Amino acid sequence: MSDVTPTEKKTIDLSTVSAELRQVIEFDGVPEAMYEMVTSIHEVSEEAVRESWNELPKSAQNILDNFEQFHALVSVSQAFAGLNVMEEFPTLNLPQDMTEEQKNDYRASLLDQVLHNCVKDMVKQIKKARRDPILKRDFTDVFAK
Repeated sequence: MSDVTPTEKKTIDLSTVSAELRQVIEFDGVPEAMYEMVTSIHEVSEEAVRESWNELPKSAQNILDNFEQFHALVSVSQAFAGLNVMEEFPTLNLPQDMTEEQKNDYRASLLDQVLHNCVKDMVKQIKKARRDPILKRDFTDVFAK
């Protein structure tokens, strides 16, 4: 039997996550209450994010030092976007005859689309950073020592 009650959130120790993810979390001031969400997204999104990274031109990849930095930026972006979707979902005017299952399916579909769009947007931004020194600095400042 577990000592953790269902309402308790497990605390994520930032020393246990990748250095790149920790840097983005600290740089962006991610609230501790979101650490579990960020790390979960980071774990499950790696394959899809890597596909997008591999499709980037080398000149765009060179904005950052490595894939891990890109993955960390995407993960935190996805966490904030996902949180916004979940907070706004109850305010949507859904059809009255929708079942709970249909609402849950719609919420999952909406969340999936938002997370996918975060990756697309990050790809677009990093490509744009090749020609925009200010945007390039926004990317690199996160990882400046």
